[in-house]
Amino acid sequence: MQKATNRAKGLGRALSLGWFLAYRQVKRSSIATTALITFVMMLTFLNLVVVRGVLVGLIQGSTDVYKKYYAGDIIISNLPRKDYIENSPNIVSIVDNLPWVESYSPRYLTGGSVEAEYKTKLRETDAANQANGLVVGIDPEREDATTHLASKLVEGEYLTQSDTDAVLLGANLLKKYTNVEAPGLLLLERVSIGDKVRLTIGSAEREVMVKGFIQTKTDADQRVIMLDSTLRNLIGRGDYNVDEISIKIKPGADPLLVKEALLRSGVGETARVQTADEALPSFLVDIKNTFGLLGNVVGSIGLVVASITIFIVIFINAITRRKYIGILKGIGISSVAIEFAYVLQSIFYALLGIFFGMLVLYGFLVPFIYAHPIRFPFSDGILVAEVSATFLRAFLLLLATIVAGFIPARIVVKQNTLDAILGRT
Repeated sequence: MQKATNRAKGLGRALSLGWFLAYRQVKRSSIATTALITFVMMLTFLNLVVVRGVLVGLIQGSTDVYKKYYAGDIIISNLPRKDYIENSPNIVSIVDNLPWVESYSPRYLTGGSVEAEYKTKLRETDAANQANGLVVGIDPEREDATTHLASKLVEGEYLTQSDTDAVLLGANLLKKYTNVEAPGLLLLERVSIGDKVRLTIGSAEREVMVKGFIQTKTDADQRVIMLDSTLRNLIGRGDYNVDEISIKIKPGADPLLVKEALLRSGVGETARVQTADEALPSFLVDIKNTFGLLGNVVGSIGLVVASITIFIVIFINAITRRKYIGILKGIGISSVAIEFAYVLQSIFYALLGIFFGMLVLYGFLVPFIYAHPIRFPFSDGILVAEVSATFLRAFLLLLATIVAGFIPARIVVKQNTLDAILGRT
């Protein structure tokens, strides 16, 4: 028992002395050297977090847009092998009476095509200036309250209840917004706001005016959008059965709770109820996971680079102070105290780099990229930096730094005391 107590006291004295030695070394070190090492550690920390954050944020931007401008928090759709949501009026009534629902938008969907310059074709055999897409009937006010569709207009004006012969065209139907060449891909050319186009749905045709172009970077960009009443008449849907219902819930409400309430009300018997996350296309989820893995790989390389940097710095520092270390050992300073002093130096540099990295990350990068997303053709990329994941990477960097600081100190300290004092190798 006495031996264990003495050992503990000896270790305590060694650690206390190591703290003193580390303080003296850091205090006497060059400011430029300290600043340089701190800067390298800050960049390493940012590399760990930002590279993965941008890669994941590229897809997270797509999922956020999908939720905000298309699906809402919950989306109700038709069951497999059903052409529409049966008993839609009753489901809409249930949705309207739920206390968590802020707004909702029922939609009619059907396949169709839109053709421009059909009056100026010289011969029937000439290639048509047309595009195929999904024709969607909406209530403009409900749709805008739920998905903010009006804010995604790139040209023209949003629909009103009086626009019975007007449509909005998605950007992916237009050549000027989708400059892609692919076999079988039909895109509208030379179409401007106010032009008349011919809408064809099955055997039904109608001349409509182009009132605006929308670009949401979601499925809506492949759609022709018109009033629900007009489309209902065109497709003969007199039973008011819709194909989709997008639901936006109140802030703080749990989408899963609302979904369960809908299922308990019997909605699941005639429709499919999904949260926005559940309704995400599987390829988006797969890409997000892949990018997360790539970010971790790149971050791991940065972690190795940081470890090597700290190793070199501590090793050179220890080698140049070999005589000093030999003298410390000669006067009775334990190896544990000396090693602990160098480990503390490593921790100091790592914590300083992590601190400034956190300031740059959350004080500048995250809010700046959120306000100015990285524009990609299929999404507006953001920087994803969850606090828990960030602190995990900070801990990993700190751990790697401790190991990288201990190893060179251990190598030098193990050298023969007399050889160290005399400078012999």
